[in-house]
Amino acid sequence: MGQKKNERRFSDTEAMAKGRMIKTSPQKLNLVAQTIRGLKVEKALAELSFSRKRVAQNVKKVLESAIANAENNHDLDIDSLVVDQAFVGKNIVMKRWRARARGRVGRIHKPFAEITIVVKEVEEAA
Repeated sequence: MGQKKNERRFSDTEAMAKGRMIKTSPQKLNLVAQTIRGLKVEKALAELSFSRKRVAQNVKKVLESAIANAENNHDLDIDSLVVDQAFVGKNIVMKRWRARARGRVGRIHKPFAEITIVVKEVEEAA
């Protein structure tokens, strides 16, 4: 069987977790994802724990899931994990409306986003 178009193969030193249907815009979610890219997982968890952004709690859950996947499914060492990738995508947009003057309508868009976090095991140089 072949590989799907936008499916990526991960090596033995990587683990992944996805968070779907997160109730925020992708732009706001990406601001939080930028803060953890490239960090060690302990530092990334601390960063998310003390972030003032509401969506940081959802990102923290996904990161914890990626760490658990790395430990349980791929037998990786938690202490040597680094956030390799954290990328954000669009999900559905709920469209609502609000009555405005003279029989018109004001559109309201309620966006959802998804985040994918890839953690990677790195060997530390002596």
